[in-house]
Amino acid sequence: MTTLMIQGTTSDAGKTTVVAALCRWLARQGVSVAPFKPQNMALNSAVTIDGGEIGRSTALQALACGLEPHSDMNPVLLKPQSDCGAQVILRGQVRGNMDALDYHAYKAEAMEAVMAAWRSLRERYDVIIAEGAGSPAEVNLRANDIANMGFAEAADCPVLLVGDIDRGGVFAQLVGTLELISASEQQRTKGFIINRFRGDISLLEPGLDWLAERTGKPVIGVLPYLRGLIVDSEDSIGTSGTSEAGALNVVVPVLPRISNHNDFDPLRLHPGVNLQFIGPDQPIPPADLIILPGSKSSRTDLAFLHSQGWAQAIRKHLRYGGKVFGICGGFQMLGEQVADPNGLEGNAGSTEGLGLLEMSTTMVAGKQLKKVFGVLNLTTKACARTGVGFSGYEMHNGVSEGAALAHPLGRINGSSEGAMSNDGQVAGTYVHGIFDKPAACEAILHWAGLNQSGAAVDYQQHRMAQLDRLADQIERHLDTAWLRELLNVRR
Repeated sequence: MTTLMIQGTTSDAGKTTVVAALCRWLARQGVSVAPFKPQNMALNSAVTIDGGEIGRSTALQALACGLEPHSDMNPVLLKPQSDCGAQVILRGQVRGNMDALDYHAYKAEAMEAVMAAWRSLRERYDVIIAEGAGSPAEVNLRANDIANMGFAEAADCPVLLVGDIDRGGVFAQLVGTLELISASEQQRTKGFIINRFRGDISLLEPGLDWLAERTGKPVIGVLPYLRGLIVDSEDSIGTSGTSEAGALNVVVPVLPRISNHNDFDPLRLHPGVNLQFIGPDQPIPPADLIILPGSKSSRTDLAFLHSQGWAQAIRKHLRYGGKVFGICGGFQMLGEQVADPNGLEGNAGSTEGLGLLEMSTTMVAGKQLKKVFGVLNLTTKACARTGVGFSGYEMHNGVSEGAALAHPLGRINGSSEGAMSNDGQVAGTYVHGIFDKPAACEAILHWAGLNQSGAAVDYQQHRMAQLDRLADQIERHLDTAWLRELLNVRR
């Protein structure tokens, strides 16, 4: 068994895509490979085959390997609930809420879970491609590190360091990172990958030669900047996408604790949709459809929504005939009240909802984590789409009750799911990923006012195509013979 760890000079250096590319490259050769991320801090997550929860980016890497996501692949997931606190998920299950100091003291126990998960994967797969988090050179976080070199040292695995040249200063990033880590960590860092290069490679080559001479470590390759690449992102909200003239205008308010914004990737790819993310202090523009996204802290984000004046804008939007759709936490906000009597998502209390659906939500212990398959029940005067299949996953603490649930958006195993208003203008669901299947995406967009049909993307097929595109770059631009020798992989 071989483990290789990919670390980055900064957050968003491209670690996730490099790991996904390596996983796909190896899987296409028939290698038994699995991804691993010791610790992740993200609000984008996925449900695993063993009933747990891991970061969405690691789930994408599992797909690259041809595997179902498993909680061993991301044993520590931190889901921020405030600037100084997070929900701690250990091997897929919630262990509680901790502030930064409490978690620092908890790291020894977390490290035990990390190593146990890694050993479990090691028994099942020949190669593990591990991903670091942030940068290994954060000197204030070096003590008891489990996310980067702390794991690499414990697992005694080699490391490749990725730098993003598109940001500028890539040589300073790489050399500076190397200077700030220990001698043993420098030794296990076997080489560099430069990511997101655009231009004439001959102009870069003198710098590559200098870097190799300065550090004594090879540049394994230079990966190009890939235009139009849309894959599940870990943190940043993607805005790229194209739309046709006269497209359906869809607006998503970006809440402070927005979660699972990958839900909107199929809409970014739809040529008949003009998707806009609206940030703080921006007015909500005229739209056909407003979607309230998932939230890790529904009450906090609901209060923020009110403070921004977005609640009034949404009501005005409805008066002019627009549609509103809520997903998970966004669905809860559509009701009359969100209550959290035990402070599961922050301070205990209740917050007034938008009052657009006759229901209330209470946060209860025991998070719902499950993959689901169901059918839509979109029946309004303007739209009748029943029996259209959808799939996705539920991930929430809230339990909603009220008369609105008697008019469900769909059904899962014969049980009602979601809700629609009596006038058909407002709808919501607890299901993440509801736009992933083309038929379900088209049905909801048709309800919202889209006239065309047949343009929705099968997002699972899109993911695989993008992963193959990434793997192609490994084959073309990296020293694959060097990689095979490092990984002890033969053709």
